[in-house]
Amino acid sequence: MSSSSLTELAAELVRIDSVNPDLVPGGAGENELAQFVAEWLTAAGLEVEVEEVAPGRPNVVGRARGSGGGSTLLLNAHMDTVGYEGMEAPLEPRVEDGRLYGRGAYDMKGSLAAIMAAGAAAVEAGLRGDVLVAAVADEEVYSIGAEAAARRYPADAAIVAEPTELRLVVAHKGFVWLEVETRGRAAHGARPDLGQDAIVGMGQVLTGLGALARALLDNPSHPLLGSGSVHASLISGGVELSTYPERCVLALERRTVPGETAEIVERQIREIADGAEIRTTFVREPFEVAENEPVVQSVLRHAGGPEIAGVPFWADSAVFAAAGIPTVVFGPGGAGAHAEVEWVDLADLERCKDVYVAVARELCA
Repeated sequence: MSSSSLTELAAELVRIDSVNPDLVPGGAGENELAQFVAEWLTAAGLEVEVEEVAPGRPNVVGRARGSGGGSTLLLNAHMDTVGYEGMEAPLEPRVEDGRLYGRGAYDMKGSLAAIMAAGAAAVEAGLRGDVLVAAVADEEVYSIGAEAAARRYPADAAIVAEPTELRLVVAHKGFVWLEVETRGRAAHGARPDLGQDAIVGMGQVLTGLGALARALLDNPSHPLLGSGSVHASLISGGVELSTYPERCVLALERRTVPGETAEIVERQIREIADGAEIRTTFVREPFEVAENEPVVQSVLRHAGGPEIAGVPFWADSAVFAAAGIPTVVFGPGGAGAHAEVEWVDLADLERCKDVYVAVARELCA
């Protein structure tokens, strides 16, 4: 595929609204985009399966089937995007100065185009092993698409094509979401003898949280990711000015590095919130892959010795790694993920596609 054809493919993907409906009520979801991807991959000669992982939320997986006996490489990108309120013409792709602009161009329809093109090239490559092109739903919220793909499609290695500025990412952070609830006693504001203030009771939790945040940042524990972090995200309590609040709830996020588990995080918060109720609401584990894994070494060779890096954001790479698939993250440069101006570097897209094809030729030969 020529660079102009790759640009045109990425632009077509940007034109299709695929806002995650769990982020933006009424969002279009991935259905229309999935139909386009499935038809394109089928026309390119891949064996295509479409699986609805939630109502109106399909995955598309294309298989460039090899002759047999080789390793299987999975290439992954997500189809959903965040919303586009405040953007000017978000679904009208524009090419300017070597950049493709539009919602999702960077995060991550440009990368989706690159893995689709790589899958098409694999059909013609005469490989022994299979190349899987996994276009998944819902990465921006719960990653139900990646979880379904990891269960259904075993592979010997995976490349998640999230944008990395052409760095080879071998580690990223995870996170734990928790709620802390303090209880008081409701009473008229004129009766301090009867009331107990649940919001004031949260004060010691917030003070302890600030101390933990400073301690984490002062003690980095990972060579690529530094330290974990914690912050208060949301707080609610009380019903009116003249009533002692009976209940106060704090929602917080604790970002984790490899070696930090949900159990460790829960223990830290429990020590801070002495006597308060603690609830863990959602967990995503951090990710790390050994640098001697064949997929790491192959990307290093074919990408010309890129910088090895860790990144603070979470990605579907952790899902595939948890399924026992050695995984790396490697993708293009650009800017504006979740922002009002979003663009991807088109030369980087071409470079990424070439790297994905070269890695497939090596690992699946």
